[in-house]
Amino acid sequence: MRLRNVPGSREAIAESRFVIQKPEEYRGKWKEVFVNDHPLHIEVGMGKGRFLMDLAAQNPEINYVGIEMYSSVLLRAVQKAEQDFNEMSNFRLIRMDARDLMAVFEKDEVQRIYLNFSDPWPKDRHAKRRLTSVQFMARYEGILDEAGWVEFKTDNKDLFAFSLESVKEKGWILDASTWDLHHNEVMNVGNIMTEYEERFSSQGNPICKLIARPDWNLIRAEKENAK
Repeated sequence: MRLRNVPGSREAIAESRFVIQKPEEYRGKWKEVFVNDHPLHIEVGMGKGRFLMDLAAQNPEINYVGIEMYSSVLLRAVQKAEQDFNEMSNFRLIRMDARDLMAVFEKDEVQRIYLNFSDPWPKDRHAKRRLTSVQFMARYEGILDEAGWVEFKTDNKDLFAFSLESVKEKGWILDASTWDLHHNEVMNVGNIMTEYEERFSSQGNPICKLIARPDWNLIRAEKENAK
């Protein structure tokens, strides 16, 4: 269970150089934040940040932004960044609700979106809160570059089935999918594990993954027909 109230977490986050305060002020200006024009990848629901920081360490030519809603969880990422990655400059962190993505990132500004072991929100009435719902996919369309895509991993088979259906319902293109990532020789190449992934796979749970992207030709056709 995620902790939601750690004394001093908001103050520590506010003082960290890794955390972007008032991120909406940088919409369309993320190149200024990183002082370069490298591609921008984001992780929505980044947890403690290990996945994001490992990616940033391996790919200095890419900029990374991690998004987390809860201060207590983001605090762990801040602590890890300041302890192990203090010299790195190609990642930043934001505390925000993912429903506000389009207020923080402009269309075509993001080249890749990572979703790792997201909250499954198991009750049907909460389906639209799932990060792979058609509602969230519409938000991703609002910030993705047309060459970009979404990568999603989970150990929750029900959530994965829901996500595959969302891709189909939204008219997105499913580039790849597997119900057992670690035994898929193609999709597992270069896989970076999260803390949850290590824990779940060590318990014998298969990890599911999909890679999908908007069908921009379909989107343009629908907009044209709506005129």
